[in-house]
Amino acid sequence: MGMDLYIYYRVRTADADAYHRKAIAMQQMLKRQYDITAALKRRPDAQDGLHTWMEVYTAVPTDFAGKLQQAVDENGLAAFIDGPRHTEQFVDLSTCV
Repeated sequence: MGMDLYIYYRVRTADADAYHRKAIAMQQMLKRQYDITAALKRRPDAQDGLHTWMEVYTAVPTDFAGKLQQAVDENGLAAFIDGPRHTEQFVDLSTCV
């Protein structure tokens, strides 16, 4: 059964461009290293000077959450994030659509 991760958090609008570059570079590295699919999304509107961002990782290995946290730390992404990163896990229930 495949597992997908959805991680959402807030980033200051002033840091959006710098954060975007770093996050994409991290995801490219993770995609190559783990042969996964990744996406980076952001809500279109800011609230109180913050955007809500979301990372999506599909069909990840069971130990991926720890590897992802290590990559976030190594790439210095936490310096841009305001508050906690919230992680949601979902599993595939149907293989035929």
